[in-house]
Amino acid sequence: MKAKDTTTSNVLTAQVIEITIRLGLVLLLLFWSLAIVRPFILPVIWGIIIAVAVYPLFIKFKSVLGDRNKLAAILYTIVMVGLLITPTVMITDSLIDSSQNIAKNVKKGTLSIPPPNKRVQEWPVIGKEVFEIWTKAATNLKSTLKTYRVQVRKIGEVIVGAAAGAGGTILQFILSIIISGIFLATANSGHSATLKIIQRLAGESNGKKFSELTIATIRSVAQGVLGVALIQATLAAIGLYFMDVPAWGLWTILVLVLAIAQLPPIIILGPIIFYVFSYADTTPAIIFTIWSIAVSVSDGFLKPLFLGRGMSTPMLVILLGAIGGMLMSGIIGLFVGAIILALGYELFIAWLDNSIPQVKEKT
Repeated sequence: MKAKDTTTSNVLTAQVIEITIRLGLVLLLLFWSLAIVRPFILPVIWGIIIAVAVYPLFIKFKSVLGDRNKLAAILYTIVMVGLLITPTVMITDSLIDSSQNIAKNVKKGTLSIPPPNKRVQEWPVIGKEVFEIWTKAATNLKSTLKTYRVQVRKIGEVIVGAAAGAGGTILQFILSIIISGIFLATANSGHSATLKIIQRLAGESNGKKFSELTIATIRSVAQGVLGVALIQATLAAIGLYFMDVPAWGLWTILVLVLAIAQLPPIIILGPIIFYVFSYADTTPAIIFTIWSIAVSVSDGFLKPLFLGRGMSTPMLVILLGAIGGMLMSGIIGLFVGAIILALGYELFIAWLDNSIPQVKEKT
């Protein structure tokens, strides 16, 4: 009896050791695989998001080309990369020109700031203080820079860091656009594979509905958050360019970042309005002010037009998910947060109603 117990114990021990070794090897393989693909995870996620967001337009574009899928995907990739690079080059040229002019003047010892207009003193709250500092800088720039060297250094560090981050982000977006082109070229097989995974996790009856909800959420956030932010940044760039505001490209980038973060662009455009009034004639300055205010409040009527279209999920849920996700995980969190909160909301409603609500069909 003891011999039999010993044999059984040895067999169990051997099985446990074998299972542990196999599990360890599987975990090692998964960890190793994750480490290899880790640099590509974010661009791939972005590629998926871009592909899902532009797929309806891609279908129309493909039909114009006689349903030639690969040709449409190649042309889409070229056009999208061009649309990304062209404004980037324009903004970069603006920054480079401004930097070169400043560097030349510093080298020659001719760097100077024009004296402020007397109307600067009339600015509410900050007018007199700004006028005094501006006058000192115009009279003796070197002494003023020494007085405020700590603040100037901090501003410089922020600008350099932002420029470096923007450069890396643009390269990442170019790679993501190329990946999205690949996904669009294989959209049918990719959708089938994704649907199988979701059905495996959520069940066959609910898999398709959750898949449609995810797709609708991505498109809603792309249109209602990023789309509106791009519109606001473009309109701001037009105003800044025509008013010949120095480093207009930098201010455009900051407006875009604020708009994505759901903050009003007037935070950037407000001080620029005061600056424009200090050198421009009254009429164009007033026009620029009206334009800037219109840009800042435009999201109030643009978001309801684009955010939450084709979905039964309330717009407030999508917006809260987008903002909360971005605060947690950056720009990618705009989409992930909105999707997770939308799915959670629909699951909660399904639990209350004992059914899964369907995504509304677009008319």
